Amino acid sequence: MKKKEHKECTSALLPVRDTLDVIGGKWKLLILISVWEGNKHFREIERSIPKLSTKVLSKELKDMEENQLITRTVLNGFPVRTEYKPTNHSKTLEKVIFELHNWGVNHRKLIFGDKSETVDPIRV
Repeated sequence: MKKKEHKECTSALLPVRDTLDVIGGKWKLLILISVWEGNKHFREIERSIPKLSTKVLSKELKDMEENQLITRTVLNGFPVRTEYKPTNHSKTLEKVIFELHNWGVNHRKLIFGDKSETVDPIRV
């Protein structure tokens, strides 16, 4: 008996796996949204996201820079400051995040019967 090959499934799953590797996890999209909203400095980003530790933020920012979602610029002066900005590449995620936002609002309503005021969609 010949073993079945699942090439079609693999070709469909690989891009999704790649995407989840880049933007998956608890913090990356929240950090990206924070940067989109204008938080440019490390402490601003850290303060804008409750329960995000300094160590995790540092690691996630490095990963996001490697994946060209943000740029990191060291500004000379006293004290030396680091500035983070979103890349054009990160803005290609706008539709995805908008849909995730909408799905989350609808899911919350379905599961929790949440009738609280909805937050405006994320604007990039």
